[in-house]
Amino acid sequence: MNKVTNETDFRSSIAENKLTVAVFKTTWCKDCHYIDPFMPEVERAYADKITFIEVDRDDLPELCSELNILGIPSFIAFRAGTELIRFVSKLRKDRAEIEQFLDRAIQVGDALPR
Repeated sequence: MNKVTNETDFRSSIAENKLTVAVFKTTWCKDCHYIDPFMPEVERAYADKITFIEVDRDDLPELCSELNILGIPSFIAFRAGTELIRFVSKLRKDRAEIEQFLDRAIQVGDALPR
């Protein structure tokens, strides 16, 4: 997963006319570390449909405030700079829930005109 460390790179990453999922995490978050073991495999499974980027909420607090990122990890799908759908909950996210979100993000992205 490509780690984005500044707002300029974040905005250019989500501006492309392809589905990009931003994963907002922190180094101290136990639930963020919980998803670390299986996320590389999830990324490979969706590599032909989704570009993944990682954002450390502590590195970009103003951006996260603007995007209303409160709970972590948070997943937001973008295309052409527009938010399509997000997956945020206060509960620990498991692989099946993340894959359901990714499938839904693909459906929403495919339903919109290009």
